[in-house]
Amino acid sequence: MRAPYFILISLLAGMPLCLPAHAISFQTRLEKVEWKVEGDQFECRLSQPISNFGSGEFVRRAGEQVTFRLKAREHWMGAGSATLLAAAAPWQPGREDINLGVVSVGQGEVPFNTSQEQGARLLSGLLEGRSPVVRHRTFNGGERLEVRLLPVKFHQAYDDYQACTAKLLPVNFDQIRQAQIGFPGGGIDLDPMARAKLDIVLEFVKADPSINSFQIDGHADNTGNRLTNRDLSRRRALAVQDYLKAGGIPAEQITVRFHGERYPLVPNNSEANRARNRRATLRLDRVPVPEAAPQTTPASPAADPAGSTPS
Repeated sequence: MRAPYFILISLLAGMPLCLPAHAISFQTRLEKVEWKVEGDQFECRLSQPISNFGSGEFVRRAGEQVTFRLKAREHWMGAGSATLLAAAAPWQPGREDINLGVVSVGQGEVPFNTSQEQGARLLSGLLEGRSPVVRHRTFNGGERLEVRLLPVKFHQAYDDYQACTAKLLPVNFDQIRQAQIGFPGGGIDLDPMARAKLDIVLEFVKADPSINSFQIDGHADNTGNRLTNRDLSRRRALAVQDYLKAGGIPAEQITVRFHGERYPLVPNNSEANRARNRRATLRLDRVPVPEAAPQTTPASPAADPAGSTPS
């Protein structure tokens, strides 16, 4: 029983050690474990520093569910597939580790991100006293590598993390940078669904004023003649523009184009498809604003030898 006891004490103390088959283990000493919660309206992060390695971090972006990742100060992990576990604590006899599958390991400071399902199961495991564990191989030499977070002091940190996630916006920039505003009925008026989409865009832009470019492209189906369709697409784009302006978007940041039936989203071969083609596309961007040239103060006219100045 001497060898297993030594391994247990080493794990609790957070000592990197060589386990059987040359496994290298990273975790923080039990008494030094801490959790950090950071975030804003766009993203919340719940992390634990890992001694001599970096940190393990749960990340939840606005509009998405949580994922888990490691951040490594050194290039420890080789490329390939790592095993992800919700491991039972040594002081929980009778419990077995839960294998959550694999993650694809690449290069860089963040070698992988889990799926949202894996991230959620790791969080629920921590609430049960389980440890997130990543098992893989080192970059040089191929020794077995294990990185472990501990569930110590987790519950208070999790409460703080939940308070952060409650303030997240409903979407992130990637989800709204291009939006389809539909006019399925064939008219030019915004229906409740279209207004709801635009309200979400306006809420996000209010929180992120760096978004300063709005391009609206109006479209129509192929019903009717081309001149009528072109005018319909123009009036649909203008309806979106008017809604954005009423929501506080400066007119100079909005570009309007209209294309009639030229660019269908899907073939106009059914009523359902024609309804999808009656739309306006809204694209958001962050365009660098040129810096204003510094203003120079005109030099004072030089005095002539007699002490007079030009008129």
